[in-house]
Amino acid sequence: MPVHGHLTPVPRRSTAELIAEQLRSAIMYGSLAPGDQLGEADLAGRLGVSRGPLREAMQRLVQEGLLRSERHRGLFVRELTPDDVRDIYVARLAVERTACALVMRGNRGEAVARLTPVVQHLAVAAAGGDRGAMSDADQEFHRTLVSCSGNGRLERMAQTLLVETRMCLTVMQKVYPEPAELLEEHRRILDAIADGAEERLLALIEAHMTDAVARINGGAQPPAP
Repeated sequence: MPVHGHLTPVPRRSTAELIAEQLRSAIMYGSLAPGDQLGEADLAGRLGVSRGPLREAMQRLVQEGLLRSERHRGLFVRELTPDDVRDIYVARLAVERTACALVMRGNRGEAVARLTPVVQHLAVAAAGGDRGAMSDADQEFHRTLVSCSGNGRLERMAQTLLVETRMCLTVMQKVYPEPAELLEEHRRILDAIADGAEERLLALIEAHMTDAVARINGGAQPPAP
């Protein structure tokens, strides 16, 4: 057990963890598209790693639900059905509602300070019509919001859900909100935090999630969480 106040070696990130991070990013941005098969030999060569840590990394992504295993065939990037999209956003709503409640009870000032520059980045991306940069800023906003809750478990859950969200948007960019609309949604959420208006904040978060499902699934609404 480490002794408080004493310096101890900082554990380095494992090779498997670093590989998993790269694979998540490739899945998030569509370099590894839904339905793609992951070949061990090819990936090991491209990443310059041995198969042991690569297998460990891929199993992490199986556990996270980003990859699926088919017996005698191998591993594939998951394809998201309309039900999957609904479930992702219902889970995000549960995580982010809880995070918002924690923020409003203790870290509101920090949240405003950290979210303000993210909204500014979103404004710049929206002004330029850069949908890729808009998606990045959108995800960073929600990642930061959950981070401000101070709950590490919520952060870990949010990370996987945000990767799956980006998978949805990468495949279906045509349903992404108009730049001005997306920017206004996030400004309203930030304003609610700054104003200390918890009920308004929770209502905005719920509308943000349910509207996204309706767009992606062509009007389908998720069940009440």
